[in-house]
Amino acid sequence: MGKNALGRVALMSIRPEFANAILSGEKVVEFRKRPVADDVSHVLIYATMPVGSLLGWFAVRGQKTMSPKGLWSTFRAVGGISKSRFFDYYDEREHGTGILVETARRFPEPVPLAELGSSLRPPQSFQYLTAAQADTFFKMVRRQPNAESDSELYPLACVG
Repeated sequence: MGKNALGRVALMSIRPEFANAILSGEKVVEFRKRPVADDVSHVLIYATMPVGSLLGWFAVRGQKTMSPKGLWSTFRAVGGISKSRFFDYYDEREHGTGILVETARRFPEPVPLAELGSSLRPPQSFQYLTAAQADTFFKMVRRQPNAESDSELYPLACVG
């Protein structure tokens, strides 16, 4: 992924407590059983029930796939999850992935999933947005009152 490129967008179902921790900056890695594609630049956060809405998004800094023990050792201080809950999630898994959060932004109000298209359903884990859905997402982000510039969408382009 080039520093100035917008890649694919993944729509990710995240439990409300973890979604809020990401959006508050407390949690800077999202744990998953499998990685997203290398060209994913942004994750759109769908908070599962009882919220059932889009709460915000984050830019992806990268991802690390390794053993659950390695993930815990590396990210326990910033993972926003208890040790027991973490290892229950990865029970009997040889590998897991930590998706690193570069920047995270909350929408001023929760957004119904239908804003991206009436046929879209909450994913079990994650799914990739179509080009049209991603375009709608980027337009939503640019309309936000706290979006100062394209640096919101290109966080890595603004480094160094």
